[in-house]
Amino acid sequence: MINIVLYEPEIPANTGNIMRTCAATNAKLHLIKPLGFKLDSASVKRSGVNYIDKVNYQVYENIDEFFSKNKGEYYFITRYGKNTYSDYDFSDQNTNIYLFFGKESTGIPKEILKKHIDRCFRIPASDNVRSLNLSNCVAITLYEVLRQQDFPNLYKTEPHKGEDWLER
Repeated sequence: MINIVLYEPEIPANTGNIMRTCAATNAKLHLIKPLGFKLDSASVKRSGVNYIDKVNYQVYENIDEFFSKNKGEYYFITRYGKNTYSDYDFSDQNTNIYLFFGKESTGIPKEILKKHIDRCFRIPASDNVRSLNLSNCVAITLYEVLRQQDFPNLYKTEPHKGEDWLER
C-alpha cells in the first residue's frame, strides 16, 4: 500500500487537495497533529470536493504514535534531500511505502530527517523558489510511485464516459 503522511499540515486547502488525490489513487492518508485547521472545516471540504468520504485516512496525536502503529519503508520529501524521487525503486507492490511531507512553513524537523538521511529526497527545482506547493509535491511523488508500479488498480482509460468518448 502507498501511504501519504502529512506532518502537522497547516493549510486546509492543501490537505483537501491531497485528500482528493488520495481518493483518486487509493493511497492512505496519515495526518499527524497538530493540524492547522479542523477536518470538518468548509475549506477542506471545498478543496476535497465530494470525495472526502472516499478517503482512507487516520489522524495521530504525534509522530511517535504514528511510528508505533505503522511499519514499512519510510521516505521523506525535503528540499534538503540530496537524491531525487527517481533515484529510488518503488516497484514492489508488496511493501508498505510511506511518503512523508512536512508542514508548509517549516517542513519536517531536522531531528527526524537526520535519523532517515538515506531516505530523504527532493523534487528538482530551480533556485527561483524555496519549495513547491505541498499538494503538488504529493501528487508528483505519489504518481512516480504509481508509475513504477504500473498504476495498480487504477483506470488507464476514462471509466465513466468510456474509453472511446473522443472518437464518438
